[in-house]
Amino acid sequence: MTTPSAPDWTDPRWQENALAWVADSLGRHGRRVTGPVVPRVRPWSLVWRVPTDAGDAWFKANNPGTRHEAALLAALARLAPGRVLEPIAVDPQRGWTLLPDGGPSLRETLAGSQDLTHWERLLPGYAALQATVAPHVDELLADGLPDHRPERLPGLFTALLDDTDALLLGTSAGLDAGTYERLRAYRAEFARLCRRLAEVGMPASIQHDDLHDGNVFVADDGYRFFDWGDASVAHPLGTLLVTLNSVGHVQKLAPGDPALLRLRDAYLEAWTDRYDRTVLREAAGLAMRVTTVSRALSWRRALDTADPARAEYAEAVPGWLGELFAPLPV
Repeated sequence: MTTPSAPDWTDPRWQENALAWVADSLGRHGRRVTGPVVPRVRPWSLVWRVPTDAGDAWFKANNPGTRHEAALLAALARLAPGRVLEPIAVDPQRGWTLLPDGGPSLRETLAGSQDLTHWERLLPGYAALQATVAPHVDELLADGLPDHRPERLPGLFTALLDDTDALLLGTSAGLDAGTYERLRAYRAEFARLCRRLAEVGMPASIQHDDLHDGNVFVADDGYRFFDWGDASVAHPLGTLLVTLNSVGHVQKLAPGDPALLRLRDAYLEAWTDRYDRTVLREAAGLAMRVTTVSRALSWRRALDTADPARAEYAEAVPGWLGELFAPLPV
């Protein structure tokens, strides 16, 4: 996979240009920077906490593999106001976003609590966002959002299997030969699963692909979903893979636990005006299964960079692909 080269975020000239853009964008909203930025760097993005005279703002620069996030945030703020933070400014060409502070995350709010009430409340709201956005997926694709619709996934799966470097094939952190051959032999069955999922007839929509408690803001007037760098146009129910796996991990719940089933059904309830519950549960299982490939693809995009720090995360690509054969959370 080849994408444009990433900028050097340590280059003083790049930092000067970015800071000037931040200051100008804030100035257009009557705000000014009041202190030095606080950086956090990952191979896929740079985030600055920017102190201002009206509270913190947050600048994010994406690498080429996740650059679509800037345009996506602008589109979501317009299509589903109140479900995401409204950006102060975006520069889609450079993959830059400036956001207001969103308040505490769900992870901070829960602080280790076993109460799943927040999840039961927010999942229908997330489903509503997906239903709202579904008629606009062509616009999102034109803005560069990856296409992971069921009819596309078999070809993407085959291409990913051919990228043996990304799969770290034969290394201690990558796929072993046995698992690799099993995956190659599974291609026809995977294509069948995707066909069946498409036959359900649910329209594709935005699929966050990393919806866990660290990517939700909690406010008095509802929830805001953020950190959309892994998102794609895909079957909407695939969201459940990461969400339920994450909740299960945090809460120490085994696959099939009644609490996870309750969360699944709270999310699916938002779709029951259009689809039978039995069909939705089948579709959820199929979507979660094929979304393991989507997760591997999103990690490969995020790590398509020369940054040596990528090595720390590289095993996520083969790791998620290997999850194709793992038990589903429900």
